Amino acid sequence: MDSFVRRRMNNLLLSALLVVIASPALAAGGGVPLLHADNDISNTSSLQRGARNFVNYCMGCHSAKYVRYNRLAEDLQISEDQLVNNLMFAGGKPHDRMEIAMTEADATRWFALEQRGVVTVFANNNTTATGSTFLDISARVQFSGEAGLLGIAFHPDFANNGEVFLSYTADAPLTSRISRFRSFDGNLTLDPNSEEILLTVIQPRGNHNGGDIHFGPDGFLYVGFGDGGGAGDPDGNGQDMMSLLGSMVRIDVDVAAGYGIPVTNPFAGNANCVQGFGAASCPEIFAWGLRNPWRFSFDRTRGDLWLGDVGQSDWEEVDRVSVGGNYGWNTREGAHCYPAGSACSAVGLTDPITEYGRSVGQSITGGYVYRGLEYADLRGYYVFGDFVSGRIWAVAADSPIGSASIELADTDHSIAAFAEGVNGELYIVDYGGTIHKLGP
Repeated sequence: MDSFVRRRMNNLLLSALLVVIASPALAAGGGVPLLHADNDISNTSSLQRGARNFVNYCMGCHSAKYVRYNRLAEDLQISEDQLVNNLMFAGGKPHDRMEIAMTEADATRWFALEQRGVVTVFANNNTTATGSTFLDISARVQFSGEAGLLGIAFHPDFANNGEVFLSYTADAPLTSRISRFRSFDGNLTLDPNSEEILLTVIQPRGNHNGGDIHFGPDGFLYVGFGDGGGAGDPDGNGQDMMSLLGSMVRIDVDVAAGYGIPVTNPFAGNANCVQGFGAASCPEIFAWGLRNPWRFSFDRTRGDLWLGDVGQSDWEEVDRVSVGGNYGWNTREGAHCYPAGSACSAVGLTDPITEYGRSVGQSITGGYVYRGLEYADLRGYYVFGDFVSGRIWAVAADSPIGSASIELADTDHSIAAFAEGVNGELYIVDYGGTIHKLGP
């Protein structure tokens, strides 16, 4: 994530977009103009057909290139056709797109998360030209650089309980918040006054906030936090279990008040950490040793948690995260001692499933295990990419630690995020404002 600041954003990352499908009906009125009407990104009827196996069909590519998947004997072209381009929301900008995602609940609406603190909803069809405000908390969101409204997760029973969870940063001092909001109008909007702040973490610096948030197949809420920022983790948070910084957090939100601790968390039984810190190892921690987890997801078939962790100087890594796992930062960067050339012990540390060096990319974007039906050869592979280089890779979901990945594509895209459709097909979002489908 820090490469958004280093190379692309110059500390000007503004209204980021997160699109999530979750609920059945779209409220009438309150229109927010959108640019371009063809935004049904789950409809593949207009996509070109004819390739016999995996075809990387990017919607809106800047230039046509060729890609190769290792089981194919032919080069496949990336189309320049465009499905969604430069959707404009109130206060948003075409270059502010950072993530899209879908839930299993419903495919009739999209929810667009802007980093400034607004969630916009619009219908998922080919004729939509307006959207409406689902929630506006911009007055309480601090956004700049890597801070802002960073994640959204719909409760698995959202259709019945109307609960939505947001991850955002507030100011004075900079603090990450995990909050619950509720709908009282049949899930047409969220009530901003319904906010229940569940978890707070003081951020010592403005970068490495992480902020991705998802419900796991176990029904618990997972949140990824970066190490608190600064080169090399100067505060040592990655290896400090008395801090939630540099960790994957898992909490139970289905309790009478606040949150509960799953009994299988490694430090369950300790007192809850306050504002991200405690006198003993935090019971909220699921796993630790992370630098800046930039997008994580769950394999819809196996339930595994996959994560892209942005490197410091030399290595970007993909981790398959397990409860109680220590993924090494800042003792190791990827599968290597940190700083480079130093001596370190790898005892008790889990190296990545795969990694890549700075010659092919500089800021990993975590993706999804492909479980769709269109490409039999790709099924069961974790697909991920790089924001700076635009490359896309895959690695088998059952790969052991230290496996090599397969390069699927070398694109001109600034890959801010991947998304998984309700049918298991995959999408990417270009930070420049376009949404792209991997398809024939």
